[in-house]
Order: sequence, then C-alpha cells, then structure tokens
Amino acid sequence: MKLASIVGLSLPLEDPVLIFTVILFVILFSPILLNKVKIPHLIVLIIAGAVIGPNGINLLERDSSVVLFGTVGLLYIMFLAGIEIDLAEFKKNSGKSLVFGLFTFSIPMGLGILGGVYILDFSIITSVLLASMFASHTLIAYPIVSKLGVTKNRAVNITVGGTLITDTLALLVLAVIVGMSTGDIGHSFWWKLGLSILIFGLVVMLGFPIVGRWFFKRYDDNISQYIFVLGMVFLGAFLAELAGIEAIIGAFLAGLALNRLIPQTSPLMNRIEFIGNALFIPFFLIGVGMLVDFKAFVQDYKTILVAVTMTGIAIISKFIAAWITQKTFRFNSDERRLIFGLSSAQAAATLAAILVGYNVVLGETAAGEPIRLLDESVLNGTILMILVTCTISSFATQKGAQNLALAESETEDEHPDETEEHILIPLSNAANVEELVNLSATIKSKKKKGKMVALTIITGGQIDKKNEKEALKMVDHAVKTAAASDNLLEPLIRYDLNVVNGISNVVKEQKITDLIIGLHEKKGMSDSFLGNLTEGILTKCNTNTMIYKPFQPLATIKRHVVVIPPNAEKEIGFFSWLVRVWNLGLNTGAKLVFYASEDTTAFLKQMQEQKAIEAEFNSFIDWDDFLVFSRYVQEDDNLLIIMSRRTHPSYNDGMSKIPSYLNKYFGQNSYILVFPMQLGVADYHLINKRNPSMMEPFVEHVEQLDEFRKMIGQFFKKK
Repeated sequence: MKLASIVGLSLPLEDPVLIFTVILFVILFSPILLNKVKIPHLIVLIIAGAVIGPNGINLLERDSSVVLFGTVGLLYIMFLAGIEIDLAEFKKNSGKSLVFGLFTFSIPMGLGILGGVYILDFSIITSVLLASMFASHTLIAYPIVSKLGVTKNRAVNITVGGTLITDTLALLVLAVIVGMSTGDIGHSFWWKLGLSILIFGLVVMLGFPIVGRWFFKRYDDNISQYIFVLGMVFLGAFLAELAGIEAIIGAFLAGLALNRLIPQTSPLMNRIEFIGNALFIPFFLIGVGMLVDFKAFVQDYKTILVAVTMTGIAIISKFIAAWITQKTFRFNSDERRLIFGLSSAQAAATLAAILVGYNVVLGETAAGEPIRLLDESVLNGTILMILVTCTISSFATQKGAQNLALAESETEDEHPDETEEHILIPLSNAANVEELVNLSATIKSKKKKGKMVALTIITGGQIDKKNEKEALKMVDHAVKTAAASDNLLEPLIRYDLNVVNGISNVVKEQKITDLIIGLHEKKGMSDSFLGNLTEGILTKCNTNTMIYKPFQPLATIKRHVVVIPPNAEKEIGFFSWLVRVWNLGLNTGAKLVFYASEDTTAFLKQMQEQKAIEAEFNSFIDWDDFLVFSRYVQEDDNLLIIMSRRTHPSYNDGMSKIPSYLNKYFGQNSYILVFPMQLGVADYHLINKRNPSMMEPFVEHVEQLDEFRKMIGQFFKKK
C-alpha cells in the first residue's frame, strides 16, 4: 500500500495497461519462482491469483476483463480436450467412457445427497443441487497431460468421454432443480429441453464439420484460420447455452466436430495450443485463485464444516469412481491415478451450480433478508473445495502422467530403433510447398530420429541470379511452414546438370529414406510420366517415394482410399510404406479404406489390432478393372495407389495405365502414388547376411506371419 501511494497508484489497480502487464509477469515469473518446490504449474497460478486478488493484497480486482479472459481459458481447456482426443480410441472406448461417466456421476451424487441431508442438515432439494456439484468436474489438469505427451492414453480417452457424460447429467440436474424451485417444471419443460439439446447436438456435430471443411478449402491464411476456429468454439458454447446446458459442453463438442480438420502435426494445431497455454488458460487459473477467501474460514464455524464436508465428499467419491473403473477394466495404478487426477478437479460446472443456487431466492426472513437455495456458507465452502480439489488433481495427474510417460520411454529403451527417417522434399513449384511440407510432417514417426530436407535444384552450367532468388524464396517458405508446426527443416540448394542427378546425389549423401515429389494442382500427369520417372529418379533412388498431387488441403480429406497390389507384402519396403500410411491416418484422423488381396489384408489387420485407427478393409485384386474406383472414390477423398517397379513381385501391367486414369477420372481428387523401396535379388542376400531379422517378415509372408506380428507389436510399443 505504501509503495503504491509513493508512485501515485491506488489499489486495486485500474490502469488497463498496468493490469495486463502485472498479469503477464505473474504468468511468467510465478512458475519460475516456485519451480524448485516442484508445485504443478496450475497450482502456482491459482495461488498467485489468491495472493494478488481482492482477498489477498488486493493488487487486482476480479473485474470483467479477468472474467472474460478466464471464460475463454475455460472453454479453451474443454476445446483442447475435444480436438486432441484420438477419435478412433474414443470410439473404441466409448462403452468404457459411458461406464466411467455413470460411476463418476452416480457415486458423488449418492454420497453428496447423504452428506447434505445427514451431515449438513440441508433439505432434499438443496442436497441434490449440492451433490450435482460433486458429480461434475473440470479437466483443469488436462494441460499437464498434453505437455507430457500422453493424451492418446486410454485412461485419458475414457476420462474425457466420461467428463462429457457426467457434466451433462450434472448440469441437467441443475436445470431441473432450478425449474422446480421456480415452479417451471412441466411437460413443456422436458419437451423443450430435450428438443433443444437434440438440435444443438446435430448442428454442432454435423454442421460444424461441413462449414469447417468449406472454410479450410478456400482460405489458407494462418490468421484467418485461427480466428475461424476460435469463432466456432464460442459459437458452439453459445449454442449450448441456448439449448439450456453449460457452455463448456458446447466448446468440447466443437473440438470433437473440428477434430479431423485440424491434424495434430499441423501449424494451426501448434498455434491453438500455444496461444491457449500461454495466455487464455493461465488467465482462467489466476481468476479461479482470485475467488479464494481465507478469512471466511476463521469467521464462521458453519463455513468450516460445510467446506470440510464438501471437500471430503468430492475427493472420496471421485477416488471411489476411479478405483471401481480401474478394477472393472483392469487398468494399472498409474492409469487409475490419471483418471482420478483428471476427474477430481472442481471448477467450471461447480461454479455455475453454486452461483445459480446462490441467486435462487426462495423467500425472506422476518428481518427481510433473502432465503437462498444455497447460502453464503456453501458459497465460501465451494471456493475452498475448488482450491483443494484443483491442488490434488494437479499432483495426482502429474504423478500418473509422468509415470506413464516414463514407462513408454523405458519400453523404447528396451527396444531401440536403429533406423532413422530422413525425408527429402524436392521443391519446384511455390504453389504446393506448404502441402508437401505438411504431408512430410504428417507421415513421419514422432519418436524416430531423422530429419526433413527441402531441396531446390538449379540446373545449367551458369548461375542464374533469378533462379537462385526463386529457389531461396521456396526453401525459406518451406522452412517457415515446418517451423510453424515445431518441425525442423534443413534447407538445401544444389547446382547440378539435371534434376535427376541432383536428387539422386542428395539421396545418397543425406542417406534419404523417403522422397516426396509434388505435382502441380492444375496440371495432369502425362502418359509417359511413369516411364520417364522410372528411368530417372525411381531407378537411381531406391527409397520410399511418394508422388503427391494436392487438389485440396490435407486437413480437409475425409478418407484415404489405399489401393494395394497383390504380393505387396513380399516386398522389402512393405512395412516401411505401411507405417507412413498408418501415420497419415493417425495424425489426420481421416478414415483409411484399404483395397487389397486377402493375404495383404491379413497383415493390415495385424496393424489394426495393435493400434486402432478408423479403417475399412475390402478385397481387390483385378487391376484391369481399376476404373471401378472412379465410382468408389468420392469428393474429399484422397487416393493412394501403391505402385511397383518392373520385375518386382508386386508389379502389375495395369500400372502403366494409371497416369491416363488419373488424368481422366480423378482430376478433382488429391492423390498419392507410392513407390516402395524395392531391392534386387543380390541386395536381398546382402541384407540377409548383415541383418537376417530384417528379412524375416517379408520372405514367404504366410509362414512368417508370427514374426511380422512381433515386428508390428514392437513398432507400436515404441510409438
């Protein structure tokens, strides 16, 4: 206070510039100052909010600006949970999510009602409303899970799905109790509530993806895309409120609806996570801390009793729900700890319930004071419950997530992967630079060592300043595109006699494993294209080669239709390209639709068993009837055709007709031609001598199926 008066300031601060400055420095320095104590980042910010807030040193007031940014942060947490969730795992575990959601709703509801009636001496209607606060929870610790990289874990998927269920049920209980208190319950109430929720769900889950795909196809400006996403989040939240449920449900469903349109490896996803974790979510946590009033707990015995009872019931009931879920599905202790940690924090829906209950006036006392559905002792007790549960939630989540991340790391150490992925992207057209870089980032394995190289080749004997300048612009654009998604891309400009020599020499020098070549969006493929390419790059560069024509952005693809020739599993490069295609499905969330022989499909289903993605398997062997795909391939599909070099087991004479087919029948689709790494007989024997285990899964595929299963299992343990 003295320091403030010396510099001519009054508390709380009113200058908006100074207020924002203070909050930014709190976000910056609070974790640094308390880092040695090893307190979770989330709790540090809540404590900081309590210290600088109106109930602390009164440096800042919890005004409309803090509430606004805090609301954005809360919705951001729910949106991130929806957009980062693995939809294939989410569908696979939907039954488990339902079970956990019912456990984590019914157990707190039951204990809450009993505690309200028999311990706190509340009425039935007040006890039910109080219990609904225990039943709901907020994924306040989700940023910890995201930071430690275990968002794909089944425990996280089940908890996120259960959150949607329990929060929806808890908020419906809130709506019913308020309706009963005000006398608005009737047949029209139920019809209106049910119909509005149904319409809301259909609009968000069916309408948002259509609008999003339309927007991303037409606008590639980074700022416009981010503003569009943020607008859709708040539109979903607003529609949820119109439907009579809480805004957080709308934000979560908006994340689910846009999940497939924002790949995890995309620059847009990187921006969404960065801005949320750097600004909006910390604002929310500081705002929660500002609600804490420690003075209330030394002034009134009833407040202490209510606070202790509420906190105890909330923690015990959530732990019981997590423990029963663990025993039901045979999870390990760290997964139970993660479920409990994520589901034990009380914040968003709890605040909504307490404020609604506090504002419902049932009558007046003889002295003219209002009789509220939930009084001030419950209001103050709720604030303490929020602080304690958020603290326990953060510690439990951090412990469980760290242990799971460490276990994954130890599994990788037990099965070290000596192979490296080096991806080369030759650039010749500025129009498709971004799509080529995005495809490269999408197909590469996150935990494998390697690099991405952007190459431009200047041909001719003399240095052309104009060509050199254009080459520099293209590689610079590629580097910036990769950096936007936190990927490092090495730029390389090479002077050579021709493109084929330049690429083949770089492949050898840089030990390239994957080559991605782009075709112009508006140009077709000549009938002689494959022949020329085979004689050139494909002959000299024995790598996994992808020839990509991006007709539309990769993020807007609904399905990847993968056509595989018979005997593809007998090729040495089979597993390598299959991993790339699997990564494409994992990182984009788009469905993989395979067309292959029965023998090849057997291998694909082994992959599906190890790591679930949304996939469909169909039989196809007659490449003379390839034009049948002109009926199968739909708008917004990406066609992947697995090709082969001549004289190899999977080569088919029908492959020579592919260029004319693509020009005539698939001009309005994106497509990728995949030429796997293929070795001659001498090369097979050479590799067999150096590393026999590498050959086992590919020679005599039927007899070696068990070996291939082991390789697949080992691969996904490392992932």
